[in-house]
Amino acid sequence: MKLLTTTNRYHLALVTALFVLGTAALYYGLQRALAHEVDEQLGLHRTFLAERVQRTQALPPILTPNEFSISPAPRAEGYGDTLLLDPAEGTQVPFRQVTFRVQVQGRPYWLTVRKSLIETADVLQVVLTVMLPVMALLFVSLVLLNRWLSRWLWAPFQHTLAALRRYQLQQPQTLALPPTRIDEFSELNQAVTQLTERVAADYRALQEFTENAAHETQTPLAIMQAQLEQLMQLPELPAAAARPVQELYRGTLRLSRLHQALTLLSKIENRQFTDARPVRLDELLADKLEQLQDFAEAKQLQPELVVAAPLTVAMHPALADSLVSNLLQNAIKHNRHGGSLRVSLTAEALEIANTGPALSGDPMQLLGRFRKHNAASDSPGLGLSIAQQICAHYGYQLHYAYRAAQQLHILRVQF
Repeated sequence: MKLLTTTNRYHLALVTALFVLGTAALYYGLQRALAHEVDEQLGLHRTFLAERVQRTQALPPILTPNEFSISPAPRAEGYGDTLLLDPAEGTQVPFRQVTFRVQVQGRPYWLTVRKSLIETADVLQVVLTVMLPVMALLFVSLVLLNRWLSRWLWAPFQHTLAALRRYQLQQPQTLALPPTRIDEFSELNQAVTQLTERVAADYRALQEFTENAAHETQTPLAIMQAQLEQLMQLPELPAAAARPVQELYRGTLRLSRLHQALTLLSKIENRQFTDARPVRLDELLADKLEQLQDFAEAKQLQPELVVAAPLTVAMHPALADSLVSNLLQNAIKHNRHGGSLRVSLTAEALEIANTGPALSGDPMQLLGRFRKHNAASDSPGLGLSIAQQICAHYGYQLHYAYRAAQQLHILRVQF
């Protein structure tokens, strides 16, 4: 859930609670105020009648029985509420009344003064009809204002986030963040800029080290291989020295392959292959199988290529070549003589199935670095690791499965 959404939910809950409480307080406050006003009017009328009776020693006339009544029988004194029938409308009407005792020529009488609450209810309804829409408009305005202010205040953060998403270490330009008047976001931008500058400097240093190491290491290896080849071709080379020279030559070849594989892994992890182009994967598979035909024939293999439909993927050409080469070479190298090799390509996946030696344990572990099924093999154990890194670089999924019944190894690249 987004931060703004969470904040707006809390603000909305608070404003809603305040709106409900304010509406209830307004209603009961108005009701109490109007009831107090009615009681004051009744009290003034009672005082007026009591003084008039005391002055004239006569009972006042009854003009409206619902609003004024006289009883010689004792009644409960004080304020109260009652319902009386309205003869005009034929309905029960609420009244507020006050009853008090007077003396007329030595005889006690109880006078009751009433006031209809219909007018009070009408006034309350009018006030609420006016105030509730105003409060609802205020509520909606506060919600909209809060959302607008939140987006406006957090706009610098969104700009910083968008700039970070667009930023690429491989690009030479530095991260450019827009200035802001909010101190917290300004400090965040400064910290992010300094961090990206340090990361970019470390990346450039690592890139230069990788390139220099690759160059400086590969050159002596190439010289050693050339000199060993010349040494092995000498006719006067003693027989006792021929075998050690051949072992040295094979060792330099393994070291050269290891060096190339590690250099390629480092470049992939540093994301130095950013130039993606359309690559016809079906054509690349056919070309590689043709190049590896001699290697396959040496193991008496007849590769089968099944293409459901031509497939084009966006990859760096070198990485696409390396991915296909490593998978096919692994399938041929670790196959048995006269075994099977089937390559299937669909719009969803590339699958390579080959026979091979029995496998114990989790086959997915062989995708790690320097993991080999046969420890005595002269392979550096980096082919599948390179394929795994290439797949991860483009968001593909590489799966390794083994079917013991057919002794079938299946490598599947899910696009």
